[in-house]
Amino acid sequence: MDFNSLLQGIITQIVNPLIMLIASAAFVVLLWGIVLFVKNAGDSTKRAEAQRAILWGIVGLVVIFGTYGILNIATATFGLQSVHPITTPTRY
Repeated sequence: MDFNSLLQGIITQIVNPLIMLIASAAFVVLLWGIVLFVKNAGDSTKRAEAQRAILWGIVGLVVIFGTYGILNIATATFGLQSVHPITTPTRY
């Protein structure tokens, strides 16, 4: 096993699922903040908490997709396959 195949295996088996998991968590935080914001529209303190949740959800999405882009640039530089999002298997 050479270094490139080891690195490709790490990217495929560890990094891709981690990217999807963290992006999903950030999206859930964003949606939860939106729900709280709408639900507590009359209470300014709870609305401020919801705004913070929305902000952190957006920050999380920006960071994870920025990381995704940087990984694609790095893998292309080293001649590896690019990082692809996980897809569900299809039946033919």
